[in-house]
Formats: sequence, structure tokens, C-alpha cells
Amino acid sequence: MQRLRRASLWRLLACLLLPLLAVVTGVELWMTRHDALEAANAAYDRSLLGALKSIDANISTASGGLSAELPYTMLEFFELTASGRVYFRVASSDGLVELGNADLPLPLGALETGVPRFYDATYFGESVRLAAYRRAVDGPAAATGSNPGATTASPPESASVLVQVAESTQSRQDFTRRFVRRAALRDGLVLALMVLGTGATLALALRPLARLAREVQARSPDDMTPIAGDDLPADIRPLVTAVNAQMGRTQGLVAQQRQFLDDASHQLRTHLTTLQMQIDYARREPDAARVQDTLAALGNEIARATRSTQQLLALGRSDTAAVDLAPCDLAALLRTVALELLPQARAKQIDFGIHTATADIAAVADSGLLREALTNLAANAIAYTPQRGTITVSAAGDSLGWSLSVEDNGPGLSPEERDALGHRYRRGSQAVAGGSGLGLAIARSIAERHRGRLRLEARSDGPGLLAILWWPRS
Repeated sequence: MQRLRRASLWRLLACLLLPLLAVVTGVELWMTRHDALEAANAAYDRSLLGALKSIDANISTASGGLSAELPYTMLEFFELTASGRVYFRVASSDGLVELGNADLPLPLGALETGVPRFYDATYFGESVRLAAYRRAVDGPAAATGSNPGATTASPPESASVLVQVAESTQSRQDFTRRFVRRAALRDGLVLALMVLGTGATLALALRPLARLAREVQARSPDDMTPIAGDDLPADIRPLVTAVNAQMGRTQGLVAQQRQFLDDASHQLRTHLTTLQMQIDYARREPDAARVQDTLAALGNEIARATRSTQQLLALGRSDTAAVDLAPCDLAALLRTVALELLPQARAKQIDFGIHTATADIAAVADSGLLREALTNLAANAIAYTPQRGTITVSAAGDSLGWSLSVEDNGPGLSPEERDALGHRYRRGSQAVAGGSGLGLAIARSIAERHRGRLRLEARSDGPGLLAILWWPRS
């Protein structure tokens, strides 16, 4: 089956359609032979019945006995039309009259009086077709008649006479063979025409696909414009629509990769330029104290470069990495992120806590991406929350979906800034030095990859910011 899937349509046609047509043709020929045999039997049996009736018409009891005058001329003519040997028999039930071929085979079962029966048998090694007829003869006993061509006998009361006529089936078989041979030639011609017609139709139907393939092959590597499908057959348009959708997704992926390269080059170039300037300054500075200050600045710049690189890599993963949906424990995720960021929070004497409605909150998501998003949201909160502030990370779930939240009592954002932030390199008016504006962009991208969204809201009980990452159950 896999070979057939990989084969061309022509080979698929040959492997599936031709055997099916051959089977259909064979069944049709068998039915034709059966019908031809029935038609031949119907035609020849009428002649056989005529001979039977002719013999029966020459049987008489008018003389008081049984008189049978055989129509030899009719039998000779019947023998010519039958193209073979003809046999007959006339016999009375009392056995006193026996004419013709006395050993003709009898039909199976008793004959119904007055009803002719047709059947096949073998006589002297030859296949024959027979007609048998039995009728009652009533009348007083009589002496033998005076007709030299007749035979008479005195029948008992309720006596009967049996008449049989047989002919060779050679002519019927010859007729059937000729009929089936002509039908086979006709069906073979029809089969050949069907195969050629199907091949021509398939070739005509595949021409739009061949033209579409040539158009796609002629395109330049960076040409992602949609393929025009208005002049294509309706059956091919869904394929063109799917290809256009795939090209749109590819174009979006390429645009994301270009944006990532632009972002990475911009960020790294800035950090590397700053590092080079600081190194050049340290080399020229004779004062050892100032050299130490420059080295401290170098360390801070390296830390910022490391953080920016990590965020850029996280942003690239959030944009392009496949989302591996699997059951995960949101409460355990909160504890992992809190332990990771706890040293930074303690450095600013921030009350950093977690809150969940239950000990375990089961969700379906990519735990790695969620951890990256929550880490960026919490790190942003630590960066903007003043000394001895408060930060709470929490998780919740309901019948619609799940959410991760980070709440702080920092300076907060204006409504205009909350609507604008979340895009790359967008920073608020309260932004601290050294930030890159990528933290919220990473969280927003991860939320969208989970078919959710990132909301930035003001705290209800004082200054600060509430960041909520929500995604649906579906």
C-alpha cells in the first residue's frame, strides 16, 4: 500500500483500475454466456416442442385402440435444422407400444400429465436435450389397426402414453460459443476504449496540476506571493488554498527570523561597542582607581549583554519553537520560579511570595515556555519595584482556562503605556537603565503561542501593576 501511495497516478490506475475492469468484464462475459445459453435453449426448445406436439398429434384412440403414425418427413426436416442426430420415443404405459429409441433417458421424478418437460442428459456419450410429454388415453379395448404405418394396442382404463424427442446439443453449443466469442471481442474493445479514455481524461485532468507545478518551479526563492487559483478546477483550489496558507506561515516565520537577526545584531552590537570603548578607556587610564571603576562597569555591561542574549534566545524560542502541550503543575512552576529569583528579590529586601488556591493546579501547557514567560514577568517586577516592596506570583484555573499572575506595588504604568507595552523594545517611562524592552514581549509571544493573551492592569488597592498571562483550555 505504501508503494501505491508513492507511485504515480498512472501506475495507480494500472494497479487498481485495470484489475477491476478485468473482473467486471469477466463477470459480464459469464452473464452473457448464461443469457446466450438461455436464449439458445428457448429458441431450440420451441423446435423441440413442435416435434413433440407433431408426434403427439398423430397419436389417436379413435379406432378403439392406440394408433400412432410417425411424421418421418417432419423428423428428417427437424434433424437438418438441429444440425445433429434426432431421437424419438413413443411408449404406452402398459408397455404394449414401444416405438423409436426405447432407451432414451427419462427425466428425474414423475412427469405431470399434460405438461411437457425439458431436460439435459447424456445418450451414447453425447450431450442431448430432451423434451418429454405424457398424456392420458381413455377408451375401450380395441384390436390392432389396419394402417401399415401405425401401431395400435388396447389401452387399459386410465392408460397414458409417453412421447420423448431428443436432439444433440452441438448446435446450441456452437451458437453459444459464437455468441460469447463476439461478446468477448466487443467487451475487449470496450475495455481498451475505457482504458484509453480514462488515460486521456486523467492526462487532461492533470494538465492544471502540471501547469501549477511549472509556475511554482519558475518562482524565485523569495517569492511568497499567493498562487492565483481562479482559473483552476474547483477540485484543485483547496490544494492551492492550502499551499498559499503554508506559504503565508512560512513567510511569517521568515519575517520572524529576520526580525530576530535584526534584534540580535542590534543588541549585541550595542553591548560590544560599549565593551570595546570601556576596554580602550581602561588601557589609556593611568589611575588604578579609575581602572577598577572601569572594570566594574565592564562587569555590569557583560551582565547586561548576557541578560539581553538570554532574552533574545528566549524570544526566538517563543516565536518559533513548537508548543509541547502536556499536563503540568502550575503550583510547582510558581515555586521553581520563586526559588530562582529569590536572591534578586532579597538583594532589594522585597517581600516575594506565591499564592495558589490549592496545593496542586493541573493545567495543559508547555511548561518550559510558561517558566520563561513567568520568569521574565517576575524579573521585570523585581527590577521596577522599589526597596522593601511586595511582589506576589499566583496561579488559577477555571472552566474556561488557566492563568499566571505577577502583582507588584511599584510605580505602575499609565493606561496608554499598558496598551503599548508588550511589543519588542517598547519601554515605559519608569524604565530602569540596562533594560532591553524584551521581557513583556517574550511573555506576550508565549501567551499567543498558547492561543491566549497577556493583560496589563492597574492594581485595585494602590499603585503597582498586575500582569496576567491567560490561555484557554481548548
